[in-house]
Amino acid sequence: MAKTVAKSTSPKSIKSKKPTKPIKAKKDLERLSIRGLAAPVTINVDKWGISHIQAKSLPDLFFAQGFNAARDRLWQIDLARKRGLGLLAADFGPGYLLQDRAARMFLYRGDMKAEWACYGSDSKAICTSFAQGINAYIDLIESDPQRLPPDFVVAGNKPSKWSAEDVVRIRTHGWVRNALSEVVRANVMAKADADTDLLRTNLEPAVKPHVAEGIKLDTIPLSVLDAYKLAIAPVTFNPERMKASVKTAGAWSKVDPRGVVFEDPSFQGSNNWAVHGSHTATGRPIMANDPHRAHAVPGLRYLVHLTAPGFDAIGAGEAILPGIMLGHNGHSAFGLTLFFGPDEEDVYVYETKPGKANSYRYKDGWEDMKIIEETVKVKGAPDQKLVMKFTRHGPVIFEDAARNVSYAIRSVWFDPGTTPYGASLISMRSRSFDDFRRAMRNWAVPAVSQVYADVKGDIGWITAGYSPVRVGWDGLLPIPGDGRYEWKGYLDADQMPWVRNPPKGFVATANEMNVPANWPTKADQIGFEWWEPSRTNRIHEILGSQNKHRVSDSQALQTDSFTVPARRLKPLLAKLSSTDKAISAALVMLHGWDCRLTAESGAAALFELWWSTHLKPAFFAKVVPNPEVRALVMAPGDVESILVSFENPTPRLGSTAARDEMLLTTLGAAYADAAKRMGTDPASWAWGTIHKGYFAHALNPLQSPEEAKNFNVGPLAKGGGDSTPMMAAYRIDNFRIYMGASVRVVVDVGDWDKSVCINSPGQSGDPRSPHYGDLAPLWAKGEYVPMSYSAEAVARVTKETIVLAPKK
Repeated sequence: MAKTVAKSTSPKSIKSKKPTKPIKAKKDLERLSIRGLAAPVTINVDKWGISHIQAKSLPDLFFAQGFNAARDRLWQIDLARKRGLGLLAADFGPGYLLQDRAARMFLYRGDMKAEWACYGSDSKAICTSFAQGINAYIDLIESDPQRLPPDFVVAGNKPSKWSAEDVVRIRTHGWVRNALSEVVRANVMAKADADTDLLRTNLEPAVKPHVAEGIKLDTIPLSVLDAYKLAIAPVTFNPERMKASVKTAGAWSKVDPRGVVFEDPSFQGSNNWAVHGSHTATGRPIMANDPHRAHAVPGLRYLVHLTAPGFDAIGAGEAILPGIMLGHNGHSAFGLTLFFGPDEEDVYVYETKPGKANSYRYKDGWEDMKIIEETVKVKGAPDQKLVMKFTRHGPVIFEDAARNVSYAIRSVWFDPGTTPYGASLISMRSRSFDDFRRAMRNWAVPAVSQVYADVKGDIGWITAGYSPVRVGWDGLLPIPGDGRYEWKGYLDADQMPWVRNPPKGFVATANEMNVPANWPTKADQIGFEWWEPSRTNRIHEILGSQNKHRVSDSQALQTDSFTVPARRLKPLLAKLSSTDKAISAALVMLHGWDCRLTAESGAAALFELWWSTHLKPAFFAKVVPNPEVRALVMAPGDVESILVSFENPTPRLGSTAARDEMLLTTLGAAYADAAKRMGTDPASWAWGTIHKGYFAHALNPLQSPEEAKNFNVGPLAKGGGDSTPMMAAYRIDNFRIYMGASVRVVVDVGDWDKSVCINSPGQSGDPRSPHYGDLAPLWAKGEYVPMSYSAEAVARVTKETIVLAPKK
């Protein structure tokens, strides 16, 4: 259950290239005069760094939310704004010019009135107040420079002010699908076949990808994706990039293979569920949510409690956005999983006019690309011009002049209402399931499965996201841009699946293909790429077996380390034996194992070493002999397809005897590997010895090793894996966890103070703060802290109060 650490493990001071004063010791009460407020606002910060903001009006509330977000996460939100708007070069030099250009390609450039209307009648006012709050904190730094986070000192830049439009015009901090997969699939099919690509990502329902007339898959290079990858990639820092000149700026246009894996939207996930009161111990519903994203410091999610007349909500969002996207409002609880199935992107291939590369064939004639030139400031260099080209479908991401071919991406991003999570400004205020469903009509990006529960006893599941209508084609491969393959609008929200109060007593999702078989809109009208079912099978198995579910049960399920792949492979091993001592010892070790990837388990360490670094590579080497193709399908590799191949050996894998030989040989190699990594005594082995949570700061390459330590959190021994409900996906080269749940929330609907949460590594993004890394040890052990809601509960846990008073 919920515990706290007595002493923060986060750094207390920072050494950097320029001197910086340590942050002032916080007083129990701090009063600040801030211009822009109509009335005083109180921010009560609890012992875990969660801010409880109380205002007398909504404008003041969202102003204070922006101010508070900047107080805790200024470096993060400033970098996110500059990355999203394409303003990095002004702060960091020519090495960031092409990333700026890539980001600007995907900005919303449409009608702002239509954009604001999608998020509610007061959305512009809310975002205006939020931006003004951020700017007020930047003003405070100018009068009190010691508040400047040390990240800015290391990077040598300063924070910039926001406008309301900045909040919604940026698209690339949220994801859509599946441009990356289209191009990779084309390359795999060109060099192998469609069945081989199923080992990369399975397709549900089963379908043979449509190759459009005029498309030659073997002519589509992977480099088509370079600009797109750069647009969605995180910002990286190193001395060479920071010193780049205008002449060498072009060298900084690629994303390394590891970065590509991190950003691949198909390898994101989440869990959520809502349990009806008829299946809980208290008779009240329980809602649980743990979205999974790439790990970083500071983390992506930010917990906050927002209170004003008529509105009282607590939960998680992103520091760059007003409001919350998951949590509760004292009446309704809600949570999301990223993703639901809609395919919201397409890669278009154009024939361009010989001698006039800016014209492309469309229907019976030629159409000119729209060319936009923007002048940008560049640190240490003269202003530069960024040239971008657009077809009627979207930005041109690659040009092959020798073949008279260009490529562009069509994305829902370019339509009004598609700023990520924008509709949460409506949904977070829902007071009934019907209200929530109406709010979801406005939810465009990312495509999600939402769960819901309220004090009236209703629970439900709703899917949301703009789902393009394709007639006669499937969206799985690049298609011609000549007018034959156009979207026919979007599916109406009423066509998307939903359910209220199902007879089984709960709703739950984990990114699986969950379009009901009897739903009028079939899955093949929505999308084909989903997550493999290991997590959802485990979650449904547990929830289906419990009639008296408790908050503690949801906590246990969110941190459940049971691995379904192990349960499916163990019966195959049970039939085998070997005279080899190492193999025999490994068989015995796994035979008695409970299939749980706990940090303390030696058998878990053996299994994951075997599965990820020996068995899967051997499998792919056998069934995908072409090493170029193998590199494309192995990361991450479709777990379900691999397991089915072992359970029912295909001709590619060979006979049952050949399968068994592979199982034994690789298991023996894994046993030797474990001994090399953890010692010769298997009793001393433990999964957490090699499987670590580690939150590394992006600025590390600009620091000495000693300085970098103060910016990082970890390493922390942790259980779980990429097929367990407690998602903890790791790099196979060093077993460092790079993706999973940072924030977890379990809501006791109606008895709100019994709700719990955790956010990792901490609430603050300032390395000097005691809340920079204090929650990470709890997170690693699967523990929680209270999600205090009532005034009395908040008062009991408050450690610091900040009063913002209007400044005349």
